[in-house]
Amino acid sequence: MNGMITIAVDCMGGDFGPSVTLPACIAFLSQYPNAELVLVGRTEQLARFSHPRARIVAASEVVEMDDPLEIALRKKKDSSMRLAIEQVRDGQAQAAVSAGNTGALMAIARYLLKTLDGIERPALAGQIPNALGGATTVLDLGANVDCTALHLLQFAVMGSALVSVTANVSSPSVGLLNIGSEVIKGNETIKETGDLLRAAAASGDLNFYGNVEGNDIFKGTVDLIVCDGFVGNVALKTSEGLAGMIVGFLKEEFGRNWLTKLAALASMSVLGALKRRIDHRRYNGVALLGLRGLVFKSHGSADVLAFSSALARAYDAVENDLLERVRTRIAHAAPLLDAQTPSPAGL
Repeated sequence: MNGMITIAVDCMGGDFGPSVTLPACIAFLSQYPNAELVLVGRTEQLARFSHPRARIVAASEVVEMDDPLEIALRKKKDSSMRLAIEQVRDGQAQAAVSAGNTGALMAIARYLLKTLDGIERPALAGQIPNALGGATTVLDLGANVDCTALHLLQFAVMGSALVSVTANVSSPSVGLLNIGSEVIKGNETIKETGDLLRAAAASGDLNFYGNVEGNDIFKGTVDLIVCDGFVGNVALKTSEGLAGMIVGFLKEEFGRNWLTKLAALASMSVLGALKRRIDHRRYNGVALLGLRGLVFKSHGSADVLAFSSALARAYDAVENDLLERVRTRIAHAAPLLDAQTPSPAGL
């Protein structure tokens, strides 16, 4: 590398493709003078883009949002998604960003980059705004519906590294999402996970707070919350829907008559601050943790602001050496992780 941070962008992914990704790239480059982009996509749709810190890699295919994994992984070998990740694999970029099909992105990234030693499954880790004015990091957000206790322990280790980068917290607090705070609550997998996380805390691998409930995500009770992908995805979509409902309600209520319009005008700064705090676009960009390379997933319906936020999140991960921090934490926790890994049959 030349001292610049290089990010590969799947310009064709998502609901809107280049009509969103290209303006977002311009906005990102204007804010980050130490960044350069590799724009991957169909040349006829990218040809009008010109910037001294951007180059184009031609791709003849696009992974559609409803493409089966087999098609995306085995058939479309010249897709913009795949070629963007290949830029990371080949050392031409330090991170890749796509708003495309989540399942396809995970499958292609795992196939091309492989998982880190000590990690069985990659996980999706993202942020949900909380009442403290910041965000709670949650994983998994949808990559793994069925998880074992070992998987959740691995997620906690990787997520701690991510929070140490995004929030500059050396020992982030970790909560296990459950139906109650008591140790006896939850199914057998959750109980077993709690035991493992307490053991990790005793060995100095994690700062385990204990069980937390759904409302703790929005309270900001802990820095990081661990759960399986089914629960995490529901929580993410609920938070996005809740934010949209609040904004819509305020618009409707304050637009009813001239009195409410005056009230809205008088409280404009407060309403603006509230809208900004709950705006999930500011937190767009989910990290695919556990891979031997950095890949970030943007929301498929992201607008320009949201997609540029995903680019910024990838930039911050590279700048703060997220990949090496994940490796370091996994290596430190290796004795505990190895102790929980089943031995091959017959050994």
